[in-house]
Amino acid sequence: MKDTALVTQGGKRAPVIPPGLLQQVLAFGSLIVLVLVFSLASGNFFQFSNIVGILLSTAVIGVLALGSTFVIITGGIDLSVGTVMTLSAVMTGVFITFWGLPVPLGLLGGILTGALCGMVSGVAIAKMKIPPFIATLAMMMIAKGLALVISGTKPIYFTDHPAFGEIALGSLLASLIPGFAIPNAVLVFFAVAIIGAIVLSRTIIGRYNLAIGSNEEATRLSGVNVTFWKIVIYTMTGLFTGLAGILMASRLNSAQPALGMGYELEAIAAVVIGGTSLSGGKGTIVGTVIGALIMSVLTNGLRILSVPQEWQTVVVGFVIVLAVYADILRRRKHAA
Repeated sequence: MKDTALVTQGGKRAPVIPPGLLQQVLAFGSLIVLVLVFSLASGNFFQFSNIVGILLSTAVIGVLALGSTFVIITGGIDLSVGTVMTLSAVMTGVFITFWGLPVPLGLLGGILTGALCGMVSGVAIAKMKIPPFIATLAMMMIAKGLALVISGTKPIYFTDHPAFGEIALGSLLASLIPGFAIPNAVLVFFAVAIIGAIVLSRTIIGRYNLAIGSNEEATRLSGVNVTFWKIVIYTMTGLFTGLAGILMASRLNSAQPALGMGYELEAIAAVVIGGTSLSGGKGTIVGTVIGALIMSVLTNGLRILSVPQEWQTVVVGFVIVLAVYADILRRRKHAA
């Protein structure tokens, strides 16, 4: 039996590493190799300020990837997370700057904007039976257009609300431990990762999430309301996306309506690199965190080595192809 914890080899019982765990180990090993290579190539890479910069850049992509993990585990995909993130940031700016709402209410409104977009995508996919690729592609265009229309194609600045920038760039740890200036955005990312891991492994949402991805029809026949739970999962992904929008807006101290395109590809790449299968049914939050760090380390290292921006994009594209191909090989090996 290939699915058991032990197999017989030459009369001896040898342990088998689960494919998901093996992928996480390989991903973590790749992360260590990248760090070593860039550290040897440039003395500036392993400086504390640069490591903090890597973690800060990981926060936004990481939160997007955490949300995308749940959708991809179902066997679906969400191409709209980048532009929905932008729309959430724009709506946060509208609520706080234009409408004059208190900052906490504005933040809640931005997160709920992401949740609403996720819910609409979930309804289109689960109830209207529109393929996830098409439904979320449409949402991507809708969110992009709405962000430009609502903002008047101009950035919305938070200059009258200096505390807003502290959400991402402030450092709660520095006030507790002098000299340990880790931005709040990094703390938010790891806190959300912990929450995501608990939801995926310890709650009914997580169990149904994995069940739907493993065999949707069998899950439906067992009495689970697959339509409802799919909508819940896409809505939850929207919550993560809305939070990423707030972190991005806080980091820039403005809502930039033209941003967002391309973030979804990096988020999906991080999820797949971390071991989540595009065919659904398998995935972990820890793997996604590792995948997000790999993407940030790679981008940062290439930038430090003065690799032109266009070539950085080419390299990231190759990484996405390799990540998807690795997933295909895993599925073939598992099916064999």
